[in-house]
Amino acid sequence: MSMAETGIDGRIGDRVRALRAERGLTLDGLARLADVSRAMLSRVERGESSPTAQLLVKICGGLGTSLSALFAAAEAPASGPLSRRADQPTWRDPESGYVRRNVSPPGSGSAVEVVEVEFPAGGSVSFENRRVAGADQHVWVLDGVLELEVGGEAFRLEAGDCLVMRFGVPVAFRNPSARPVRYAVIVSHGRARP
Repeated sequence: MSMAETGIDGRIGDRVRALRAERGLTLDGLARLADVSRAMLSRVERGESSPTAQLLVKICGGLGTSLSALFAAAEAPASGPLSRRADQPTWRDPESGYVRRNVSPPGSGSAVEVVEVEFPAGGSVSFENRRVAGADQHVWVLDGVLELEVGGEAFRLEAGDCLVMRFGVPVAFRNPSARPVRYAVIVSHGRARP
């Protein structure tokens, strides 16, 4: 079954399996690196599981890639330089309920990826954000309030605020309000400016 014929869970599974093969890893090898069970990893690869964001971050850490890069690669083939909102793939984390929309055009080859997130009222999620070589991310709040704990340091972001976060430290997202928060995550896979 091609990636175009499967749902998002199937496309994610296809991409995880392809990245694992590219790196010469067995299921057991990746399960060990990602600190997840072989059975769970197998279910993800077969598209039989709706993996949580926490699980996907662990798998990405074992593969040495970012969650954003995994989703971008699991999208449809390149469609040109324009990404219309109606065509932008979305994914809902089954645990926290946050909705992630890949805004960047797929297959553009750009070193920057833009993701829009809508985080439900009172929601929270934590990640063991493993290091991704040459990558960092900006979290830019578009509407609402977002509390973050990055490597033990607490931040409160309101509309218009932007925080640079490095990969490689634990991070926790929390929406303390009674309404959803909407924010953009901009991931750069390029070099830092002087």
